Amino acid sequence: MLIDSRLRSVHAPGGTDPDPEQRQLVQQLITSQGPEGVEDVLDGACTLIFLYMKWLREAHEAHDKDVVEYVVPSLVTTLRRMTLSIPPETIPTMTGMVIAAAIGLSPTLWRRQYGDWKRTELTPLEATAFLLADHINRMTDDPNFATRMITEALTQLEATDEQDA
Repeated sequence: MLIDSRLRSVHAPGGTDPDPEQRQLVQQLITSQGPEGVEDVLDGACTLIFLYMKWLREAHEAHDKDVVEYVVPSLVTTLRRMTLSIPPETIPTMTGMVIAAAIGLSPTLWRRQYGDWKRTELTPLEATAFLLADHINRMTDDPNFATRMITEALTQLEATDEQDA
């Protein structure tokens, strides 16, 4: 929902940043979750990145193209341009995580080998998920495609869980 909200605010007429009140509410929500809740949010962002890269990989392979070649350079270029929000030292981590997802590895498990998340990596992680969702939306010429894709995946997961119960 956070990524969808960001996409809507960026693409709204005259909008670029979420209003400070929305940002504060998100921060309060995450803080109220405690350490386990924060880990869940981080795992959720990594899952989004994994699902987005899976979709992008399949879409590119359908046209005999390499997702790493076509997606990663533009992602890195965009992250490098976001000088106020993205510390340059976090870009290799985001790039490695996206490449791991592109080859089918869990970004969460890939990241764990480097220790705990650093506070300076949280905004770049959010930006990475956002940029991948935006890339998918632009590819499909549908401003809601990435959100709908995740919603459908969650619906299928819930249906499977109900059948197993």
